[in-house]
Amino acid sequence: MDDKAARKALETQLAALEDEEALGESDRATVELDQESVGRLSRMDALQVQAMAQAQSRRRAVQKDRIRAALARIDEGEFGYCLACGEEIAAKRLENDPSVTHCIGCAGNQGT
Repeated sequence: MDDKAARKALETQLAALEDEEALGESDRATVELDQESVGRLSRMDALQVQAMAQAQSRRRAVQKDRIRAALARIDEGEFGYCLACGEEIAAKRLENDPSVTHCIGCAGNQGT
């Protein structure tokens, strides 16, 4: 995968994550304690939805950080090389996920 194609794929993924983040904003909002308008079970459901939305937001933040790091590697001319051993990462691996940081051998050694 060349740098131009990787940049486009990464920027598309980043934009999609930003859109998802904006859509889930209301679910992460504070759950109001108003026993008259919301029953106990409804409030528990709302708290569960909030917790799941916050967890998804944290996962998206990690993925956005990985994408930004990959974009920085493109800018620095280091994209496509394993951060552990310096060897080229297989093109198919990069096509599957352009934000990967390790070749398959090193990823297996790290458990990632």
